Amino acid sequence: MVVGAVIKWFASPNSNPTGLAWDGKTLWHSDSNTDRIYQLNPITGAVIKWFASPSTYPTDLAWDGKTLWHCDRTLDRIYQLNPITGAVIKWFAALDIDPSGLAWDGKTLWHCDMTLDRIYQLNPITGATIRSFASPNIVPRGLAWDGQTLWHSDSNTDRIYQLNPITGATIRSFVSPDTDPWGLAWDGKTLWVSTDNLNRIYQLETH
Repeated sequence: MVVGAVIKWFASPNSNPTGLAWDGKTLWHSDSNTDRIYQLNPITGAVIKWFASPSTYPTDLAWDGKTLWHCDRTLDRIYQLNPITGAVIKWFAALDIDPSGLAWDGKTLWHCDMTLDRIYQLNPITGATIRSFASPNIVPRGLAWDGQTLWHSDSNTDRIYQLNPITGATIRSFVSPDTDPWGLAWDGKTLWVSTDNLNRIYQLETH
């Protein structure tokens, strides 16, 4: 299949889909209309459960193997959450206003914001910046980690980028299946993206 080709899609639970994360079996998804975080069946899109996000305007999610990480655009915070209850384990301030994307690489967090248009590698204990580089364009949204590289969405270009995590250089990019792409998740073989135009979640080919 062609890189970026749609394998399947289903409707998001509500009208403002934002973040995505993959926990090894299911998808996690945030929506800024309901201000909820959902666990979804990746086959059907059915809601397994949901809980309220810690604040309004949730943006993205990441899974670290045991807990969820989450950011919001109201309080501009990055949270670590209990995935069973939704309770906040801890939080720290985002580096600027309008935090948008999150990803987990096995040891550290990756984060982007829509004010400075940068992508950051963060210490998950302190929130301190390890490194940063400019995002490919001016409306950075989602992030995902595939084990070696970063995937990143931008809603100004409506493109999805594969990035070198050391330099930030674009390895390749392709057009999103819909406009206003946001959340990204890597399931080990394919990429998932949520889009805020048609309110859908897509599974995409990357090879």
